[in-house]
Amino acid sequence: MYVVKSPLAEADLKIVSDALQGALVDLVDLSLVAKQIHWNVIGPRFRSVHLQLDDVVDSARTHMDEVAERASTLGVSPDGRVSTVAATSGLGKIGDGWIKDNDAVAAMTDALAAAITRLRERVAATADPDPVTQDLLIAITADLEKHHWMFQASNNE
Repeated sequence: MYVVKSPLAEADLKIVSDALQGALVDLVDLSLVAKQIHWNVIGPRFRSVHLQLDDVVDSARTHMDEVAERASTLGVSPDGRVSTVAATSGLGKIGDGWIKDNDAVAAMTDALAAAITRLRERVAATADPDPVTQDLLIAITADLEKHHWMFQASNNE
């Protein structure tokens, strides 16, 4: 079987692969959380929140592919299976059923904050072992911070 070999030292690869796998899991979960809220949001701001959630889903899906491909580039097999995501995501849970628009905004603000906090930890962890991966994680963090800002700014409570 052909295996991709990493140019990184083994100790560095371990740090980087853990960071990439954690980011992948959180991004997969973020896309699922946003889609779940998207399907269940109700209230006077339904349309604007509904569309804003699709923006987050699109970003998360794009970034999870970038992260998985970076892992593969380094010879690390990415794991985005639902069982892995459920067991290791750090985003917390959302309730089932309908969700009022203000509650939807708050839930997404919280989910984005959790993802950003964890990404920033991974940015710091990858600075020395792999600045290329760090650069990718910085770009993802910046994009999610923009979504976070937009959800916070739309919360009228």
